[in-house]
Formats: sequence, structure tokens, C-alpha cells
Amino acid sequence: MGDLFDLTGRRALVTGGSRGLGRTIVLAFAEAGADVVISSRKLDSCEELAREVEERFGRRTLAIACNVSHWDECDRLVTEVDRAWGGIDILVNNAGISPLYESVDTITEDLFDKVIAVNVKGPFRLMAAFGTRMAAGDGGSIVNISSQAAIRATADVVPYAAAKAALNNMTESMAAALGPKVRVNTIMPGRFSTDISTAWDPEVVAVHNATIALGRVAEPDEIVGAALYFASNASSFATGAILRLDGGTP
Repeated sequence: MGDLFDLTGRRALVTGGSRGLGRTIVLAFAEAGADVVISSRKLDSCEELAREVEERFGRRTLAIACNVSHWDECDRLVTEVDRAWGGIDILVNNAGISPLYESVDTITEDLFDKVIAVNVKGPFRLMAAFGTRMAAGDGGSIVNISSQAAIRATADVVPYAAAKAALNNMTESMAAALGPKVRVNTIMPGRFSTDISTAWDPEVVAVHNATIALGRVAEPDEIVGAALYFASNASSFATGAILRLDGGTP
């Protein structure tokens, strides 16, 4: 069974890969045998994690700064990866943002456009560019990170929820566009604990947790198994799938 999840010899790229869930995915993929491209806006953070991966797992790494909200930076990322490694076998669209705002009437055009660009435009461009290359070669797997907000939207995440709903939709359409050699799937987590969660209001968290069947939010390690599943041969007949992973949130 272990062979099903083995990523030895595969080349993976994780956006938003230097912190939070992205960092956890990078480490898990490297432990499973993959070489990993770590990409985020901050190059120094990517380089720091790359050194850790090389020291702990002996895997090849690339650290590349990229703001996925910009089309040209996505194209540059593709070019740099092609030049260095000749492409990738696994793409994880993990980068995402959900800025705070006071009320919907205070949402600026800049904030709205930025949320759509990071959560929808960037993943589309990377799926189209890397996915087309995968389809022309030996195939591959694309894993998108969505959110339960896509199907359970609340007043505090209106643009973000709309963007993640679009990403869910795009998962199915890109699975059709890139098949049969490229699989495209999405993980739709509920709340999970990262460095950002330290800013959550404890009272709000307590009320939220009381509604979850498992009584708590997830840890990143509990999300990463799904990413490993979709990236590996264990999910060889899964494409266009959207996996709800929210601990039983009603």
C-alpha cells in the first residue's frame, strides 16, 4: 500500500509554500520522495524552507519568488521551472488571501480584484500553463486548495467565498480540459490552525467549534494527507473531485 503514496522521482510545485498549510505539504511531499519547488512572495522564506528540506530529506529543491496574482509572474515561474527542471509532475495551488473588511460597502475595488487575482486568476494561469505541458508529456496531478466558504459563505468573506466557489467550478472544467493524462482535484478544508489562527477571537472559535461534529478545527497535518492522496497514484481514478474536509461542519 505504501507504493500508492510514493512520490519518488516526482517533481512538485507548491504555491504559498513557505508557511502554513503550504509548508506542511512541502515537507510531506519531500518525505514521500518528491523534489519540490517552493514558491511564495517572500524568497527568503522559500530559501529557508528549501534548506530544511534538503537537510532533512535529501531532496532537490527550488526556491522561487512569485506573486500569483500577476499573470506575468506566473509565466515567469513556469519558465524558470522549465529551465531548471524541465517541468513538474505535481502542482499544488495553495496560495490564497482573505483580507478583513468592516462591511461589504467598505470593500474597495483593489481589495476585490486582489482576492480574485490570487485565488482564481493565478491558479487558472498555472493550471493552464503547467497542465498543458503535463498533458503533452507523461501527465500529472493538480491539487487546488479551496475552502468551505465556497459552499458556506458568510458576511465576512464575501469576495473570498466567491473566489473559492469559482475555483471549485474550475476544478471540474480543467479536469475535462486537461484529461485524460492530467488529473485535477480540489481539497475544501474548513478552518484549520496556522500562524494566522492566533488572531482568531477565542469566543468566536468556541462557538464555531461547538457546531463541528469533531468539536475542533483541524491541524495542517490533518489536511496534508488529502494532498498526498490526490498527488499520488492512490487517487489514479480521481479527477474533477472536490473533497470536503471540515470535521463535519453543518
